[in-house]
Amino acid sequence: MKTAVYLVFLDTFTSFMSRRLLLLIACLCLFLPIHAQNETFTLSGFLKDAQNGEALIGANVYVQGNTALGATTNLYGFYSLSLPKGDYQIAFSYIGYATQVQTISLNKDIRQNIELSDNTKALDEVVITDERKDENVKSTTMGKEELSIDRIKSIPALMGEVDIIKALQLMPGVQAAGEGNSGIYVRGGGPDQNLVLLDDAIVYNTGHLFGFFSVFNADAVKNTTLYKGAMPANYGGRLSSVIDIQMKEGNNKRFEMEGGIGIISSRLTIMAPFKKSKSKKTAKGSFLFSGRRTYLFDIIQPLLKKTDFAGTNYFFYDINLKANYQFSDKDRLYVSGYFGRDVFVYNSTKNQTNVKIPWGNATATVRYNHLFNDKLFMNATFVFNDYNFSFSGKQLDFSFRAKSGVRDFNTKIDLDYYLNSKHNLKFGMVYTHHRMTPTQASATSGTTDFESNINRRYSHELAWYASDEFKVNEKLKLDFGFRLSMFQHIGPYGKISGDNIAGFDTVFYKRGKPIKTYFGPEPRFAMRYAFGKNNSIKAGIALNYQYIHLVSSSNSTLPTDVWVQSSAIVKPQMALQYSVGYFRNFKEDMFETSIEVYFKHLWNQIEYGESYVGELNIDPELGYVFGKGKAYGAEFFIKKRTGKLNGWIGYTISRSDRKFKDLNEGKVFVAKYDRTHDLSINIAYNINKEWSVGATFVYATGNAITPANTLSLIEFNPMIGYSERNSYRVPAYHRMDLSLTYTPIPKRRPNRRWHSSYNFSIYNVYNRKNTYFIYNKIEGSTLTGDLKQTPINVSLFPVIPSFTWNFKF
Repeated sequence: MKTAVYLVFLDTFTSFMSRRLLLLIACLCLFLPIHAQNETFTLSGFLKDAQNGEALIGANVYVQGNTALGATTNLYGFYSLSLPKGDYQIAFSYIGYATQVQTISLNKDIRQNIELSDNTKALDEVVITDERKDENVKSTTMGKEELSIDRIKSIPALMGEVDIIKALQLMPGVQAAGEGNSGIYVRGGGPDQNLVLLDDAIVYNTGHLFGFFSVFNADAVKNTTLYKGAMPANYGGRLSSVIDIQMKEGNNKRFEMEGGIGIISSRLTIMAPFKKSKSKKTAKGSFLFSGRRTYLFDIIQPLLKKTDFAGTNYFFYDINLKANYQFSDKDRLYVSGYFGRDVFVYNSTKNQTNVKIPWGNATATVRYNHLFNDKLFMNATFVFNDYNFSFSGKQLDFSFRAKSGVRDFNTKIDLDYYLNSKHNLKFGMVYTHHRMTPTQASATSGTTDFESNINRRYSHELAWYASDEFKVNEKLKLDFGFRLSMFQHIGPYGKISGDNIAGFDTVFYKRGKPIKTYFGPEPRFAMRYAFGKNNSIKAGIALNYQYIHLVSSSNSTLPTDVWVQSSAIVKPQMALQYSVGYFRNFKEDMFETSIEVYFKHLWNQIEYGESYVGELNIDPELGYVFGKGKAYGAEFFIKKRTGKLNGWIGYTISRSDRKFKDLNEGKVFVAKYDRTHDLSINIAYNINKEWSVGATFVYATGNAITPANTLSLIEFNPMIGYSERNSYRVPAYHRMDLSLTYTPIPKRRPNRRWHSSYNFSIYNVYNRKNTYFIYNKIEGSTLTGDLKQTPINVSLFPVIPSFTWNFKF
């Protein structure tokens, strides 16, 4: 009955949003000729960093004294603001930069490119004011978090490795997947329900060292944005969140180098301009190269020779590349790429065993910007991304090989149309061709060969979207969006008919032939109502479809997990989330506070069946079971923005459960992603210009696991029986980290370009033995009558000190 009510609600809501969008387009068509007759003009241009020429994303341009008349820069720093003819005081602001206020006589269309700087002495011709600090109150966006790279680098890090994903784990509503792990759960969703983008390329596996470090080198990253609420309509394909990471463009004014040497790894980043004329300080193009590699196992090889780990080696590396070229003020080209690999090797002459396990991501992105006029901005994107995992092993005359992966080709068109100061329209389309490789394995024993017959999967994914950010007045702001997605499973593919799972009686589909097609209407809505000086109430609702799934038996994203696509058996996952929040700033915006409440319905959730055992020639789809779920909670957040002491406290109380007909006897059970309580405290204190300290404390309810409750004998073999699914909690997780950073300032040449810093950090200061996993140890004997099983807690990280030297010039 409840499901029927939800479906009726979805149909009504979708129909309403569709009618609302069509009405909006019709109104715009009627309004355009009227708008052309009014004497309005447009102020447009790009906002950039004065020091390196980087585009400033999300900067604000507004009429001073009336923030309702304003605009925000897009991902490429472009803004457009249309106003009636007149003289205005226009403010240009960005967090961490001095705001510029300029007097603009708007009697014609004006192109005004602005460079913002934190060096106020260099800005003699403009008025310097405080930065605009009330964006969290004024915007319609809920559940949006942005972290600067400088702030991320101030957080104490495991083994000195600055980690973007671990920094996001400290935000309310975002939980860590486990001890030291870079996987995340967002508002009760799984790790595969997060859309992780690096320069518009999907990153399917975000972890190094089986998930303990993320693949993102912080030195190459410019901006990180997390959406965990009603995500904008230009994003889709996942249920829980979007993590949009933008790489630096490269310094187009001067050569720049930075890097660091730590205990387990070193890194180096080079940025420089090219085609720089003598008459101009800014070049037409710039490039970036960034690399990182670990070497801990290389260093300790002599210590391993006389141990059981002799012949073992492990390392990972990342390479980031990016170049951009400006053909004119209206045209610009960006080319970027990422290549990363983990490699585990074990070679033992004693055991005559050889094992090699490489895995990793490769992405390439080409983006072309074109400015048609002062109001219409276009970005065309072409993306290639590839994730693969492989395993090869040999012992004596037995060898085994396995591989799996995902390969995508993607093209996307995004358009921003700045109609006037009240309406900002976005629309576009995106197409992706997927090639999924499930686990394909082969083995050889002597003269006998074994090989799996699991087919690759191919599919089309297509989406169209449109949205309107409507500023009704200074108090009320609305954001309407609609996304229509389509997914189609195509050939070549062999479909098993009947109940035969041995590979016979198979229907074959030719290349490109449609097998199963799904359509998904995805309405989005958000609103903000401001009252008083520093208060606002926000609400949002979003319906999302997900066509690509990660079916895993672990608690995080591991390289051995396999991505699968929707098919005739596997239906798309769906989620309907609605949220409401109260936002308030105190003491002239020094403190930001918020309370957000959310509720999420989930359909077509996927798990392995209780009796599933993977076999070479049996399609894994036949072992999946499907169910539904819900997640709800409240998030509390307080942040101190300015002063020597700054930081935040985030607390989440939540619940996430699932119900599967074929699991846990059909009864509701707690999801493995459930965390009842989650507390994060992050503090940074600048003692003086040279010394700073950082501290982090986290507390979370323990993971839910399925405990063993019986031990029996079957044909004289001990067999463990298990209780209800996820009915036991491991002990609560908590940990404190500290860091100390020393940045010397040369007394003789304090303004020289060379800068260095020394960072010392301690992970898990009070040596908390947090549970990594629990295994059941069987002791005793049936002969003596003392056979028993004992659960053993295994912890991973004790106190870990680390040291890193960083440099920049």
